[in-house]
Amino acid sequence: MSTLKPAAVRRVAVIGGSRIPFARSDGPYATASNQEMLGAALDGLVERYGLHAPGAVGEFVAGAVLKHSRDFNLARETVLGSRLDARTPAYDIQQACGTGLQAVVAAANKIALGQTESAVAGGADTASDAPLGVNDGLRKVLLEARRAKSPGARLRALAKVRPGHLVPDIPRNAEPRTGLSMGEHAAVTARAWGVTREAQDELAAASHQRLAAAYERGLFQDLVVPFRGLARDQNLRPGSSTEKLAALKPVFGLDRPEPTMTAGNSTPLTDGAALVLLASEEWAAERGLEPLAYLSAYETAAVDFVHGDVADGEDGLLMAPAYAVPRMLERAGLGMADFDLIEVHEAFASQVLATLAAWEKRGLAPVDRSRLNMAGSSLATGHPFAATGARIVATLAKLLAERDAPGRGLISVCAAGGQGVTAVLERP
Repeated sequence: MSTLKPAAVRRVAVIGGSRIPFARSDGPYATASNQEMLGAALDGLVERYGLHAPGAVGEFVAGAVLKHSRDFNLARETVLGSRLDARTPAYDIQQACGTGLQAVVAAANKIALGQTESAVAGGADTASDAPLGVNDGLRKVLLEARRAKSPGARLRALAKVRPGHLVPDIPRNAEPRTGLSMGEHAAVTARAWGVTREAQDELAAASHQRLAAAYERGLFQDLVVPFRGLARDQNLRPGSSTEKLAALKPVFGLDRPEPTMTAGNSTPLTDGAALVLLASEEWAAERGLEPLAYLSAYETAAVDFVHGDVADGEDGLLMAPAYAVPRMLERAGLGMADFDLIEVHEAFASQVLATLAAWEKRGLAPVDRSRLNMAGSSLATGHPFAATGARIVATLAKLLAERDAPGRGLISVCAAGGQGVTAVLERP
C-alpha cells in the first residue's frame, strides 16, 4: 500500500494587486453590485498581468459581507463575467472585515502546499446596494400560505398580513449578541484603554495626509483601476488636519461623559473591491514577474467580547489582533523591532490606538509611529468590509518593494464577531 508523501512547503509570492477606488456609500457606486465591482478589479488584474490565457490562474477566492441572494456563488459568477478564463475554479469565503485577508491566506495555503501555482484573492462590499430582507412576520405568513392544503386555508393564512409586515428588514451595523453597533463597541474599548480624542484625531489626519502623498508620488499607479468616474478614493481629504477634525461632534459613546469618537476619526460606510495576485516563485519566474514580497506567516484569533467588552473589560469587539499578533510573532521568532512597516486596519482611530497599547501590555515593543500605515489606511481610503484585507496586502507589498532592500511588514485586521486576522510579508 502506497502513501502520499507530505508536500514541501513553498514560498508564496505577492505579485501585485488591483482595486477600484473606494467610494462613500450612496455615491458613485450606489447602483454597482458586488459582482460588478469585483469584476472591474479582476479585469484590471487580468489586463495588467496578461492573465487571459487558458489556465493562467489556478483559483479565484473572494467574498463579501453584505450579500444579496443573487450573490450566491459570487466568486464563480465574477469569473464567468470577467476576462479571466471561464474554466478557473472559484469559491466564496467570509469572515466579516477579515474576509479579504482570510481569502489571501486560503489561496496562499494551496500555493504553499503545491496544490496550485497561482491564485487571485480578495473581496468586495457595497453598503449602498445592501440587501433588504422580507419582514420576518410576512415571511412566516407566506410560508404558512405555501404549506396550506386548500385554497381556503391559503386565503386564511394570507388574511393574517398586516401593514407592519410590509416594512422590510434592513441590515443593521450591530452585533447580534449585544445589539451594539461596531462604533458603540469601539467607544467602550476607547474608554477602557483611556484613548484620547486628540490622539484619535492626530492619527486620522495622518492617514489622510499619507494617502494623499502616496497618490501624488504614484504608489497606486499600478494598484488602482478607475471605475465609474473615480480615479482616487472618494473619502480622501488631503487637507485634513487635527484642527479641522477637532471641530466635529462625537457620534459614538454619547451615553457617557466626554465622548471622543467622531465621523472624522471613524471609517465611513464604503463601497469597493480589491484583489491580490499570488503565485509560486516558479510561476512568477516563467512569466518574468518579480514578486513584490512573500507571505511568511499568518494567524487568526477571537475574543469573548459579549462578556468582556460590554463589561468594560479589555476583550473589546475589535481587539482580537491584540492576541493574534503576539502569538504569531512568538511562533515566528520575531519582535516589533524586526518590522520595517506595520499596517493596522483603521476601523476606528480609537481601535488602532487601543491595539497598540494592548500589544505593549502583552510584552511587545512600542510601535514606531513613523512605520505605521505609511500610505494611509481605512480612515482615509474608506472600508468596504471584504475588500480591506486585499487592499492592505497589495499596498504593503508595494511599499516593501519600493524600498529596494530586504524588509518585513506586519498586517493586523480586526473584524466583527470579535475576530482578528493577521499576517507577515517579507522581502528578502
